[in-house]
Amino acid sequence: MQVKVKSSTGNDIIAYGGGEFVSSLIKENLIDEYYFFINPSILGKGMPIFQKTDYKTELKLRNAKAYECGITVLKYTN
Repeated sequence: MQVKVKSSTGNDIIAYGGGEFVSSLIKENLIDEYYFFINPSILGKGMPIFQKTDYKTELKLRNAKAYECGITVLKYTN
């Protein structure tokens, strides 16, 4: 399935989901772009999205945008 999805033509696929879902996509190397929304709030625990990954991936920062409300959006690609 991985080769079929990544090599097919067409529009981008955007996936929203919880940590477990995103972890599964990362494990199968199905993500080309990562958007991290940094919200300056202290929750006590974060959501571990890289817990199923057993390999190292070098990500490159492509864009960073800070908003007046304090949220920063970081775009990375591998």
